[in-house]
Amino acid sequence: MTQKERMLQGLPYKAWLDGLEEEREACKQKIYQLNTLPPAERDRIPELLKALFGKTGEEVWLEPPFHCDYGWNIEVGDHFFANYNLTILDVGKVTIGDSVQIAPNVSLFTAGHPVHPDSRNSGYEYGLPITIGNNVWIGGNVVILPGVTVGDNAVIGAGSVVTKDIPANVIAAGNPCKVLRQITEQDRKFYYKDREFDVTDF
Repeated sequence: MTQKERMLQGLPYKAWLDGLEEEREACKQKIYQLNTLPPAERDRIPELLKALFGKTGEEVWLEPPFHCDYGWNIEVGDHFFANYNLTILDVGKVTIGDSVQIAPNVSLFTAGHPVHPDSRNSGYEYGLPITIGNNVWIGGNVVILPGVTVGDNAVIGAGSVVTKDIPANVIAAGNPCKVLRQITEQDRKFYYKDREFDVTDF
């Protein structure tokens, strides 16, 4: 079994062997092109994302700068939007659903290292998948750790560190991130806390 095969199966692997370092270098070339686009060429962002990610839906957009390890291990759905400074360590599979909004300075970390120093110094690391459902809003400065699933329609509050799965249809926040409450039909009429919409076209 190659180190890449081990990586993709969530087994301990060494990141500099069997061509993985070269694959990360190829990804860096694509990211450099994305992150250094002149403002007049921003309309190329969707095209560059489609070339970088393993799979994309329609209407994908990301505000550079952006960083990831491989790119091909990331899938995003329709109507994907991410704001500045998204970092995805995609040694494990990252699957993002439709209509997901990601605020600035969010980090998705599938990568991890052993806790014991002897094990960690061996050079072995691992990656566990992250899955984000449809219609999820992830607030600014959120960190999502390896192996986490965020359910459909969830809202993750700014500054949260998500260490465990978050169910669908909830607001969750904190470090560690915990469910605060369900999202209900009553929430539909508010755009911020107790401020009601003065429009009806949705």
